[in-house]
Amino acid sequence: MGTRRPTARLEDPRIPVRAKLAAAWTSFMFLYAYVDILAFFKPGVIEDIGSGVVWEFDISQSLLTVFLALMAIPILMVVLSMTLPARANRVTNLVVASVQVPFAAFNAVGESWMYFYGLGVALEVIVLALILRYAWTWPRTTPSAPTETSPDREPVRARQQG
Repeated sequence: MGTRRPTARLEDPRIPVRAKLAAAWTSFMFLYAYVDILAFFKPGVIEDIGSGVVWEFDISQSLLTVFLALMAIPILMVVLSMTLPARANRVTNLVVASVQVPFAAFNAVGESWMYFYGLGVALEVIVLALILRYAWTWPRTTPSAPTETSPDREPVRARQQG
């Protein structure tokens, strides 16, 4: 029999808020897109598209432009979450995620496939709630401590050598 060796603990480095937000917006974007993609398998959807109708709307350049603009929101939030200054980043994420919650819920209104759309909306709202939490609880620093800070305004910890 072998002897038990002490197991090393896994390092759990702190993830910057910017990275958490960008990852959450990426997850939201995939959910948002895949609900629409999987909906193509719903009977009658492809036939409706072939006859020029999406939901109850006639397919037009204006409609597709609106769809593209709506999809661009989470796509741009990935980039903005990584690049905006901390204060603007926090406010932007709080506002955009708050607006996206009722929009996500609207997608299930009047749908007959409530398990599918309900799950999609629930998952999207959970991710949006995480975004709201990350942005709301963004770490703050006190101005009295003259410490070096990271781009997220979190104190930089000195590496321990040894």
